Amino acid sequence: MSDTAAAPPPAATRTMTLNMGPQHPSTHGVLRVVLELDGETIVNAEPEIGYLHTGIEKECEVKTWQQVVPLTDRVDYLANLSNNLCYVLGVEKLLALEIPPRAQWMRVMLTELTRLNSHLVWLGTHAIDIGAMSVFLYCFREREDLLRIFEMFSGQRMMTSYFRVGGLALDAPRGWQNAVGKFIKEFPSKIDQYENLLTGNPIWLKRTKGVGYMPLEDMLDLGVTGPMIRAAGVPWDIRKSEPYSSYDKFQFKVPTRTESDVFARYQVRIEEMRESVKIIQQAMDGMPEGPFQADAPKIVLPEREKMKTQMEALIYHFKIVTEGFRVPAGEVYQAIEHPRGELAYYIVSDGTSKPYRVHMRTPSFGNLIAMKPMLEGRLIADSIACLGSLDFVLGDVDR
Repeated sequence: MSDTAAAPPPAATRTMTLNMGPQHPSTHGVLRVVLELDGETIVNAEPEIGYLHTGIEKECEVKTWQQVVPLTDRVDYLANLSNNLCYVLGVEKLLALEIPPRAQWMRVMLTELTRLNSHLVWLGTHAIDIGAMSVFLYCFREREDLLRIFEMFSGQRMMTSYFRVGGLALDAPRGWQNAVGKFIKEFPSKIDQYENLLTGNPIWLKRTKGVGYMPLEDMLDLGVTGPMIRAAGVPWDIRKSEPYSSYDKFQFKVPTRTESDVFARYQVRIEEMRESVKIIQQAMDGMPEGPFQADAPKIVLPEREKMKTQMEALIYHFKIVTEGFRVPAGEVYQAIEHPRGELAYYIVSDGTSKPYRVHMRTPSFGNLIAMKPMLEGRLIADSIACLGSLDFVLGDVDR
């Protein structure tokens, strides 16, 4: 018998399953992530969606073409005007409808203000996730100014429903130049404040640099778009590559980075806010005169002065609202550059006054898929920083 005692068998590797979410706003929406942990290292991460399913796509099939616009607001409440724009551009393409220059430029200006609104909420919540409380307060301070501008134009702070098939719901209100001009004049200095608090902050750098790296090839395979892909070195922006609504008449840069980590995504979005200010200023300086709606009386309500009597105006209004208008049979795929990436609407018409099918290719859904490979192998302490850098909205996923 050997004097050497037999070595004990190796202990079986044990992992722990942890549910992160679903609670809002801790997981940036009603998202559940099932984490498998080996100590503090994430072995597997499975995002579970469906807790906020709204059925908006299906509901579009029982609404008239104009009645769908308020539904698009609810898809992404932080960038509702971007959803408005993508939908109405698709329907207008089916109708072969020419939109007046004033309406196009006003749409550009308002969707860039929407981009600022969305990025401000992202930056504030992303910063507070990592422990920077002051930035959250500053971002929401500027966001409040933006909501007042949206309310000035549409009467609503968030669900504005301001764009219409054929143009805008209303012409720009009196004094809009002063309100927008004052905001964009002051806003670059506010971005400087955010950067002074974060960009050189050693704690921020430690929590973001080199964290959440993802290879470009994996992003392309998963369909990741927007600031995520631009932070990996791809200058893909639909406003440049496939211009819509007169974006070809505006001068702006597409910010990129190559590090493809949380810090690079932060840098790209900060620079995007500076570029949006330039676009808004150009839109204000060159805003065309003229009508805010297309000359299409069967689609948009004509001006009341063109009606012979008030009763005729009321009857016409009632008919347009209740019966809607018919769109020629066909299908269209319309894409725009949403604050989170590529947003596209696939719209099918069967020639009636209601859509046959409306499918939304939303950027949050594509970007959320990147969570699993991004988190695996990382420490659980980095999971929230990675998650925040994706910038998704669950209404944009569970539609």
